Amino acid sequence: MPLLEQLELILEKRKRRDLLRSLVVASPSSIDFSSNDFLGLARNKLLQKTYLKELSSFPNPPLGSTGSRLLDGNSSYAESLDKFIAEFHKAESALIFPSGFDANVGLFSSVPQHGDAIIIDEFIHASVHDGIRNSRAAVITKFRHNDIKHLKKVLETVVQEIEPQKNIFIAVESLYSMDGDIAPLNEIVEVIKPFNSYLIVDEAHATGVYGEQGRGIVCELGLERKVFARLHTFGKALASNGAAIVGPKLLRSYLINYARPLIFSTFLSFNSLIAIDCSYKVMTSEAGNELRKRLMRLIHLFRSNIDFPSNMLLPSNSAIQGNDNVVKLCRVIQNAGYNVKPIRSPTVPVGKERVRVCIHADNTEEQILGLINVIKDYFIQQNISKEMNNYQIISSKL
Repeated sequence: MPLLEQLELILEKRKRRDLLRSLVVASPSSIDFSSNDFLGLARNKLLQKTYLKELSSFPNPPLGSTGSRLLDGNSSYAESLDKFIAEFHKAESALIFPSGFDANVGLFSSVPQHGDAIIIDEFIHASVHDGIRNSRAAVITKFRHNDIKHLKKVLETVVQEIEPQKNIFIAVESLYSMDGDIAPLNEIVEVIKPFNSYLIVDEAHATGVYGEQGRGIVCELGLERKVFARLHTFGKALASNGAAIVGPKLLRSYLINYARPLIFSTFLSFNSLIAIDCSYKVMTSEAGNELRKRLMRLIHLFRSNIDFPSNMLLPSNSAIQGNDNVVKLCRVIQNAGYNVKPIRSPTVPVGKERVRVCIHADNTEEQILGLINVIKDYFIQQNISKEMNNYQIISSKL
């Protein structure tokens, strides 16, 4: 069978299961409860003004980076930004990558050595899966989501499967993007102590929102010296693009030599670096502090007014909230003018599908309450109060 026919059959199979993906453009008039723009900086006037002022201070800025960081894409601006990010997140060094996906793939595919082991939380991001798939680790396994007892059990098993003195890498997210819950990092640090282990924390959804001035959950808990490496991304709360791996200076040198996505990808453009720098300036300002406080108030407003049984809401106090029976409910919400997205298998496990609601600092109280009313009306009209156990709504922890 010709290749294109094979591809068509595969897509048709996915379509029959109502899982076919497509690119969509949200209506400009819809109210955003979907994006990762948690602080609302993507359209923030202060950030726009700061960015344009910084950009105009360079008389003839290059439009593109012109190459990878190892060739001609690097600059003194990028090096200075690396140093600032390292100092801000209380790390020895930082290395900016073109994206968070690239950073995770580069880290996990190159750092684990022959015979090492990698243990991942079962809900870890797809980029980590792609990285470990290309790693040299002898053992790759997972533990149940945020389950400390199971992590300890898995560690004890892995130690028996690898040679003495081999490294064990544990990969978690500080804040999980689909459930909105936070990893028990203090407990994880304690349980891995007896082992030759290295903790790697993906802070993509916590950066900008948690910790002093948005430093992240690791800094909020004072665990900087107990975490081997962290990923901080700039495309969510910081409304830019790109990411950085922060950790030991030697790790930075190693990644420069062996992280293929860094070596073989064109680097971020100069204006993207300026955007990152300006986003940090706004994020760390008093205006940034006010945005974080407002976001927390709106999350509390949502949680306290949704008034559903606890089994309908995922246990999240972050900006990420959710519910299942996804397709039908999503259409109703979208038709009411609110932009939300259904999260379905294979992004989440079968049976764990949900409507994901992301709350932003620039949402209004009226918008929050309006969304809640649409959701409540849906359940009333469907007359499914007796079937509440079949529903679940994602909650917010940012």
